[in-house]
Formats: sequence, C-alpha cells, structure tokens
Amino acid sequence: MRDNGRGRRVSSALLNLLFPARCPVCDGIVPAAEGGVCTGCRMKPRYIVEPRCARCGKQLGDDARMYCGDCAGRSHVFEHGYALYDYQSMRKSIYRFKYGGRCEYAKFYAREIWERLGDEIRLMKADSIVPVPIHASRLRSRGYNQAQLVAAELSRLTGIPMYDNLVRRIRRTLPQKQLTAQERQNNLKKAFNISADVVKLNKTILVDDIYTTGSTLDAVALELKRHGVGSVYFITLCIGEGL
Repeated sequence: MRDNGRGRRVSSALLNLLFPARCPVCDGIVPAAEGGVCTGCRMKPRYIVEPRCARCGKQLGDDARMYCGDCAGRSHVFEHGYALYDYQSMRKSIYRFKYGGRCEYAKFYAREIWERLGDEIRLMKADSIVPVPIHASRLRSRGYNQAQLVAAELSRLTGIPMYDNLVRRIRRTLPQKQLTAQERQNNLKKAFNISADVVKLNKTILVDDIYTTGSTLDAVALELKRHGVGSVYFITLCIGEGL
C-alpha cells in the first residue's frame, strides 16, 4: 500500500527546495518550519485595532470619538468597513504584491483578514464579495488584479460567493494618490459600470488593497446601489492614519 501522506510530504519538500516560500512582510526566503512568515517579521505589521473610526475603520487615538476627521466632515455611499494594517507598516509588502508579481501573498493576506476581522465580516451577513476592478489596460500590463486575488481567497475561507465580473472599470483614471479629495471624486465619475444586473444581491463586501479617502469605494458602491444592492461594506488591506 502506498504511503500517500509521505509522498505529499516529499513533494512539498521538493517544491519548497525548488521554489522557496517568500515572507510576505520582508520578501526573504522563509524556512518551511517557520510557517510562512519570518520569525523576525511576525511583530512588524501594525494592525488596526479599537478605537477605530465607525465608518472607514481608521485607527483613532481617542476612544471617545466615533469618527475620524475625514468621515466626520463628509458622507459616504458605503455603510462602513475595516482595514487590516496600518499602511506605513506594510507599504513595501503591498507594493510588491501590487506591482512586483507576488501573487502568492494573497493567501497570507486573506488568512490574516479572516483571523482578525472574522467576527466583523460575519456581522455584515453579506451574500457576495466583489473585488474593486482595475481597467482592462492595467490588467493586461500587470497580468492580475490584486484585489481579485485577495477576494478569491477570502471567498474560499468565508464561503461567501465572489462575483469578480459584476463590476467593470470602463475608464482608465489617473492614480488616486496624485489627486486632491475633490479631484479624486471627479476622476472616478462614470469610471465604473455594472456588467450584469441578473444577479440580485442584498449585502455586498467590496475588497481592495488600500483605503485613502474612500472615493473609489464610494464610486463602486454607488453603481451597486443603483442596481439594487441594499448595503455595501468593505475590507481593505491597508489604511492611513486617522485625523
């Protein structure tokens, strides 16, 4: 009788030898025994914890406040959402994931989201996960949509179906980081389109990599609500500091 378990272990060891795992924090080679993250990197990510903004999830320094300065001064289309990391602590990791072809990081990020924000996701009672789309030209040049990779892994962990072709980005917009808040809103006008309205969804979780002002999430949420979605929440990997 074959020892299938032993065979899998040998295959795994050979794969790790030929294609060693990379730490999603520092990108160094991780010994198999260290569980996917360098021992020295386990304390480097700064997680967003309470108190946090009740709308965008930014870290707050005062637990007497409900909203950050940004959300206190403006309204959003989405209901609310959460981010996993403080941007500065994981910006190099996110850059490699987004532009450096490190698609394998998606499994790590999704596992972290589910472990740390699982209760919040359950309370959303969502019937769908939708990744924020990128324009077709960027998809061709990059080869993948980083938000879709995380959304797919999160869907697998949560059991919530992912609809990755529901929303399309029909205008190639300027990078949001180069623009003011008002310019971001104008930049995203008519940028998104619902590619199909045959699926009737009630509560949706948008997934993206970085939350800056929420303009992109608002623009996608607006299109979803125009097509009958009742509530739109979000999960992002990173968010900046609150005001």
